Amino acid sequence: MQGSSTFRTVLTALFAALICVATMFIRVPSPVSGYINLGDGFVLLSAFLLGPSLGTAAAGIGSALADLLSGYPMYAAGTLIIKALMALIAATLCRRLDHGGMKSRLIAAVAAELWMALGYFAYSALCLGYGLAAAAEIPGNLCQGVAGIAVAAFLTPALMGSHEIREMLDKARRQRDRER
Repeated sequence: MQGSSTFRTVLTALFAALICVATMFIRVPSPVSGYINLGDGFVLLSAFLLGPSLGTAAAGIGSALADLLSGYPMYAAGTLIIKALMALIAATLCRRLDHGGMKSRLIAAVAAELWMALGYFAYSALCLGYGLAAAAEIPGNLCQGVAGIAVAAFLTPALMGSHEIREMLDKARRQRDRER
C-alpha cells in the first residue's frame, strides 16, 4: 500500500513540476497581452491523464508555485484555487461526457478555460481590488486559454498513444482502486 501511495505522490509532483516549468519558462509572444505561457496546456493535460483528484492537486500546486517563484505572490492563492478548479472541471466534465474522447476533451477544455478567465476576473476585481478594471485582463486570459487548449489537444492524444504512458496511468488507477 505504501508503494502505491508513493507512486501517485511522485506522479502528481512530476505533473506539478511540468506545470510550473511550462508556466514560467515556455512563453509565446501574444498581440493581446505581451506573452502567453503554456502552463494551461499542462493543467489540462494533468486533468485528462491523471483524473480529478491527482490532476487537481498537480494543477493547483504547480501553477501557484510558478506565481511564487516568478515574483507574483499576490496571485498565488487565487491561482491555487482557480487552476485546481480548472483541472477539476476539465477532468470531471470529460469523464461524464464520454470517458475521455476527443470531443469530450475539447468541450471540457473550453469550459475549464472559460472558468479560468472568469476566475481571474473575479479574483482581480474582488480580492486584489481592481474592480471593473480587471475586465482588461479577460482578452489576454482567453488568448491564454486558446493556447492551453491547443497544447492539450496536441499532447493528450500523443501521450495517450504511448504504451508506456498508458501502462503507467493504468497502474496508478489500479492501485487507487485497490486502496478504496
